[in-house]
Amino acid sequence: MIELTRLNGNGLIVNCDLIKYAEAAPDTVLTLVTGEKLVVLETCAQVYELSLRYRAEVLRGAWPEASIPLSAKSAYDAAELVHQQP
Repeated sequence: MIELTRLNGNGLIVNCDLIKYAEAAPDTVLTLVTGEKLVVLETCAQVYELSLRYRAEVLRGAWPEASIPLSAKSAYDAAELVHQQP
């Protein structure tokens, strides 16, 4: 879920999985898969960035090991293992 702002300044929480597309006309209009349209203060780029951050947070929670940075050696070793498999 991402937090956005209506044109009147009120906040709202949107399930970004329901966003079908966002367009600037000139305000940002979000069209949901349900057909509902929401007009928000944030730009399309901001909605996109918030959605990416939310998805990254969900993935980090589901797969904590993925958020641990790999050293160059461990990345090389992992690549070698992949290439050695038939």
